[in-house]
Amino acid sequence: MGRFDVKTPLRSNLHYFLKWTFISCVIGIAVGLVGAVFGRAITWVTAFWHDHSWTLFLAPAAGLAIVWLYRTFHEEGNRGTNLVLEAISANEEVSLATAPLIFLGTLLTHFVSGSAGREGAALQLGGSLGNQLGKWMRLDEKDKKIAVMCGMSACFAALFGTPMAAGIFSLEVVSIGVLYYAALVPCVFASFIGAAISRQFGNLPEQFLLEGAPAFGISEAVFTVGLGVACALVSVLFCIILHQSEKLYRKYFPNSYLRILAGSVLFVGLTLLVGNREYNGSGIHLVAEIMEGGQVGLFAFLLKMVFTAVALGAGFKGGEIVPTLCVGAAFGAAVSQITGMDQALCAACGMAALFVGVTNCPIASVILAFEMFGYGAMPYFAIIVAVSFTLSGYYGLYKSQKFVYSKLKAEYINIRSHE
Repeated sequence: MGRFDVKTPLRSNLHYFLKWTFISCVIGIAVGLVGAVFGRAITWVTAFWHDHSWTLFLAPAAGLAIVWLYRTFHEEGNRGTNLVLEAISANEEVSLATAPLIFLGTLLTHFVSGSAGREGAALQLGGSLGNQLGKWMRLDEKDKKIAVMCGMSACFAALFGTPMAAGIFSLEVVSIGVLYYAALVPCVFASFIGAAISRQFGNLPEQFLLEGAPAFGISEAVFTVGLGVACALVSVLFCIILHQSEKLYRKYFPNSYLRILAGSVLFVGLTLLVGNREYNGSGIHLVAEIMEGGQVGLFAFLLKMVFTAVALGAGFKGGEIVPTLCVGAAFGAAVSQITGMDQALCAACGMAALFVGVTNCPIASVILAFEMFGYGAMPYFAIIVAVSFTLSGYYGLYKSQKFVYSKLKAEYINIRSHE
């Protein structure tokens, strides 16, 4: 054996492990603290609008404030989560201003009960902070990309309480067909640290454990495949509605102030027309209602799609992930009403299938389902995620997401997500 230098695999691996254990702990703690505060703030503003329905009528003022903030900090062209993805796949820069802007913008959106989530905001918040921490630690460009992914995982886990799914999601979402294995240890460590810190602040994980799932047989398998096919179509429709609403807003209202005012008026009008607040906010309250056996309309999933597209397309801030889960739960509930299958199981399967259909992350989707609903319905989740992922094609929430390898053949394609 020769001299044991830095290029020796064992020593090199140990150096990598110790280096990224330290860095991921720093990022996990820092981003976890910010994510925990963000989670508490979101919980407070959500509770406030539930108790004070008049906040809805402040939507125009909140919208104008969001546009003003982004313009003041010269971030009106900020592409949100797409920018964070491009910071990993290319050499785009995620500005430090992204973090406070998405923090405040999402709070304002939730304060007026805008139909938006928080996990999409977490990706931007965590990615921005991870990028800045990477700069402060003088990481090179390649390592800085891993720091961005660490931040995304830590903040996602802090807000949603699913550290395993959060750790894998950041590796999987950027380039479909390629996993960034170099970031596996950092992202997993950062996500568990972020989730643990958030729990200490009183942010509880989103869990709806299924008490019992029907025994899995041939008829259940056929039903699950059929539900997966339907969910894939719904996920494609949701992506199209979200992207087209943004295009229509920009076409008819080129000025961002007028655009968000128009969206505010339309959102308020839709809420008054429906006559309740079921489709306002992220939708997690509707998910909880469905999982507990509450009845919703057959077309509740379509209404949630429209409410979300109206809010986010106009320029309100937040994420699409919880609204996606809400759409999936509502669609599953509708299928349950028609077929007589267990509502909680159908809703859980619908959430997993919609999540994979819009994010194109099958591994993270299965793990998310396990963390949210337990392992009792494992075969249902595995099959429906596989079916929905395959049949949802190359549509997705994020325009900057790349499909490096085909979903249908073992070939390199390297195309962007359809709009």
